[in-house]
Amino acid sequence: MEDVSITDLWDRVTGTQPDPPWWLVAIVGLVALAAVLHGPTWRVARNVVTIAHEGGHALLALVTGRKLDGIKLHSDTSGVTVSRGKPHGPGMVFTALAGYIAPPLLGLLFAVLLAGGRITLMLWFSLALLAAMLVMIRNAYGVLSIVATGAIIFGVSWLGGPKIQAGFAYLAAWFLLLAAARPVVELQRMRARRMAPSSDADQLAHLTGVPGLAWVMLFAAVALVALVAGGALLVPDSSAVSLPDLPG
Repeated sequence: MEDVSITDLWDRVTGTQPDPPWWLVAIVGLVALAAVLHGPTWRVARNVVTIAHEGGHALLALVTGRKLDGIKLHSDTSGVTVSRGKPHGPGMVFTALAGYIAPPLLGLLFAVLLAGGRITLMLWFSLALLAAMLVMIRNAYGVLSIVATGAIIFGVSWLGGPKIQAGFAYLAAWFLLLAAARPVVELQRMRARRMAPSSDADQLAHLTGVPGLAWVMLFAAVALVALVAGGALLVPDSSAVSLPDLPG
């Protein structure tokens, strides 16, 4: 194995990489959309959204001064983040709010990094987030989910060529941006059937007095804005797209 110094590793992580070809960006975007729309694939891929969702709860709990007890991820793609502190007030509100807006905002952040050519940085930033989250996981399935996701990202970032890395990074960004709205739709369907009395939206309604539907609409608005803004960053500049010459 080739020896890699700390300086070389730092340069590799923080350096810029060339933009991938437009066709690769388009293909992985369609793959991400198919993963969201195809039921069996979605039931597996939704784990990624759950990781981001619970990570959002955990991050805001820590930022607002709450004590984070742990995170559990379940095989049905549900999850729970337990924190201690005042059962009311801004800290609890922001913690409850963070779950559904974390996936689209993370996708938007990924799009910003990719638009700046920071493909490797985006992949290693994802690894850092997973490593930080792993410390707080409190069940076996959660550990398996985080480790498996991290292993895939590490394998791609360390062993994959430039196009493999770019394709995977753009796929992750597209998926988070496109997938963010589906859990919101599922949430409202469950609320309409009175199957989710303790959902994030209903907890926020209890904490603030603002109706739960208003919070669902806010979740949807954040997902839509992030998709539009992130998609604009990910779609190649049309002026830079060149088609191959055809024989005369």
